[in-house]
Amino acid sequence: VQLQASGGGFVQTGGSLRLSCAASGRTFSMSTTGWFRQAPGKEREFVAALRWNGGSTFYADSVKGRFTISRESAKNMVYLQMNSLKPEDTAIYYCAVRYGRIINTAMGDMAMYDHWGQGTLVTVSS
Repeated sequence: VQLQASGGGFVQTGGSLRLSCAASGRTFSMSTTGWFRQAPGKEREFVAALRWNGGSTFYADSVKGRFTISRESAKNMVYLQMNSLKPEDTAIYYCAVRYGRIINTAMGDMAMYDHWGQGTLVTVSS
């Protein structure tokens, strides 16, 4: 499977962006899909995850209430709607997939994910 993340860009504080993650070669069915981000000079961190079958979602505390992860089965897409953006949200955002279940407490563990997209840059100005 190949993942393609898109939708990044430049936005002012308080603005919104929607990131998209498209999968080719395989559908998202039976997967867990996650969004991670890496800011300049920092380690990659967990943002959000979605368990495709059942639709359970998980969020980092830093984005709860502002970001929403969702899916669109017909288009085989996963989205990350980002509202009330802050300068500290500036990062390269990556989508990642594991075909199989990840236990709730491991949703934020990068090692659980087998396939990664190339990333899309989000820049939030103050």
